[in-house]
Amino acid sequence: MRILVIEDEKRIADFVCRGLESAGYAVDVANDGNSSLNLSRDTAYDLIILDLGLPDIDGLEVLDRVRNRKVAPPVLILSARNAVDDRVKGLELGADDYMVKPFAFVELLARVRALLRRGQPIPERLQIGDLLLDCIRRKVTRAGTSIELAPKEFSILEYMMRNPGRPLSRTMIVEHVWDMDYDGLTNIVDVYIRHLRSKIDDGQAVRLIHTVRGIGYMLELPERTADKALER
Repeated sequence: MRILVIEDEKRIADFVCRGLESAGYAVDVANDGNSSLNLSRDTAYDLIILDLGLPDIDGLEVLDRVRNRKVAPPVLILSARNAVDDRVKGLELGADDYMVKPFAFVELLARVRALLRRGQPIPERLQIGDLLLDCIRRKVTRAGTSIELAPKEFSILEYMMRNPGRPLSRTMIVEHVWDMDYDGLTNIVDVYIRHLRSKIDDGQAVRLIHTVRGIGYMLELPERTADKALER
């Protein structure tokens, strides 16, 4: 899951970022309101952690703009403003939680996990045709046969199965699985997709992993892809 931390104080931003990454989350940091609005518009975040004292735009205005979008992630305000009026205003404008600085990271992490569970329930199992992925036990089977996957292979497959029928670019896959920027040169995604195809599709009458010309890859049952521009 991907989290946007909006915090202009570098020491706090680095502290929060390191802690969240250690907990297994992908994290982006914005140091001002304008850049945070651009990031939140261009990237589908699962959660936003928002400071109110930003150098260019008040954090409450950022919150209001994010909340006015058709699709908005949960927002946790993390601010030094500790007056009751500030907390009430933040919650009334649509914040899902409010924490006051200074704070204990263990409490922040607990609140992050609670918001992610509430805002985006994670199914225990994902299934496309006869392909079954157990998110909790991290096991994969196809037609009842167990398939052993490396950690990155599992993460890519899980991402694809959470987005069935949606073309996923190499950039999207890299950013969600590796938490890094795609430089346009690496073939790491293509290599892992080949590995996945050899384990998931080879020897099967029905192939599930498709190449979408000019975009990337997609996982879908073939009867739903007949009218789409696909190639192997």
